[in-house]
Amino acid sequence: MKDNRRNFIKTATVAGIGLAIAPNIAFANKKSDSKVRLGFIGLGLRGLLHLNNAVQRDDIEVTAICDIDNKRLQMSQDLLIKAGYPKAKEFSDGEYDYRNLLEEKDVDAVIISTPWLWHTPMTVDSMKAGKYAGVEVSAATSMEECWDLVNTYEETGTHMMILENVNYRRDVMAILNMVKQNVFGELVHYRCGYQHDLRAVKFNNGLQPYGGGVLFGAKATSEAQWRTLHSLKRNADLYPTHGIGPIAAYADINRGNRFMSLTSHATKARGLNDYIVKEAGEDDPNAKLKWKLGDVVTTTIETANGETIIVTHDTNLPRPYSLGFRVQGTKGLWEVDGDRIYVEGVSNPHRWDDSAPWLEKYDHPLWKKFEDRAVGAGHGGMDFFVLNAFVESVKNNVAPPLDAYDAAAWSAITPLSEVSIANNGEVQDFPDFTRAQWIKRQPYNWMKDTY
Repeated sequence: MKDNRRNFIKTATVAGIGLAIAPNIAFANKKSDSKVRLGFIGLGLRGLLHLNNAVQRDDIEVTAICDIDNKRLQMSQDLLIKAGYPKAKEFSDGEYDYRNLLEEKDVDAVIISTPWLWHTPMTVDSMKAGKYAGVEVSAATSMEECWDLVNTYEETGTHMMILENVNYRRDVMAILNMVKQNVFGELVHYRCGYQHDLRAVKFNNGLQPYGGGVLFGAKATSEAQWRTLHSLKRNADLYPTHGIGPIAAYADINRGNRFMSLTSHATKARGLNDYIVKEAGEDDPNAKLKWKLGDVVTTTIETANGETIIVTHDTNLPRPYSLGFRVQGTKGLWEVDGDRIYVEGVSNPHRWDDSAPWLEKYDHPLWKKFEDRAVGAGHGGMDFFVLNAFVESVKNNVAPPLDAYDAAAWSAITPLSEVSIANNGEVQDFPDFTRAQWIKRQPYNWMKDTY
């Protein structure tokens, strides 16, 4: 597969505009019944979950694994052996040893599950090496990185997929089915976000994966090693894709529609300090830190087709988990909080319907087909679907449902919101990552029952 892809790159002039109009034409010569040889870069909690889901399939081989923590490599090898797979070749000689993995001839594609700041560099290097890349969210942390993803894809013709699993959540896909069948009429307004109490994730004592202290940084474990630093250094919507990904699919972003501008505001930062004082007392050194991330960040996006989207980031205060979805059109709306739907002419006037009967009626064909295989895959089964979409895209050498343009547009919310907040909510324009081809690009066929 690698030789075929590299020959294509060497002998063909890859036109970014052509790929933007008809992305499925790239590398459309691979047979879908062949096995995908996967490499895994990053084997923390998320990477190990991807690996575990991958070895449940009969159409992949795990040929290489990479992590700077030898304990994670051993856990991965144990998992492979238990699943009946041979050991994979290991790469652990420093932070850049993943580049040696990318030179392996028996690696067709890679799954990248590393801290945020590595996502774009590793994805860019993967595409340049001719490896189909699947990258965890968010895909980029700066505007430069967003363009790096798009430019590298267009220059090399090698695909990448942002592994946004919430796009495959069962209720999200049922609502997508309703949207595509015009149940809500012409869409006007959306809400979404990432509202998740992560205080116990951002701190630990180096012994427990979650909770048990207020330590963060190099001596901590898991996400407390790196994620917490972003709250200390940046005031932005740091994690937009779980919310904006499904909304972008509903609104056909980059495929007949696009984000035009945003404005963002942030509250004061109090949640992390209060947590530290409660857990460790006022004399703890971390209680003196000045956290930059506002506890609640609110962003309003305008689209080319005239819709508005309100995105909320809220991870440092006590609260139940919610992505806060709302989809509203001329005939009705859905709100995830309260699990309620209203459809004019069907619902009793001015009264909410329980969403359950609606979601059952419009259950997505993908879920009907693969429900049994999704059991136990993680996050209510949606992790099966996002991995399945990636593997099937690689097998068929076609553009994935969530491509480089999506990765760039969704991830751009972080740097744009940061600038807007720093300038008292000043409006920020979105770049057109498709270079005007969103006008001609056709919406992805989410209703097909494959991937």
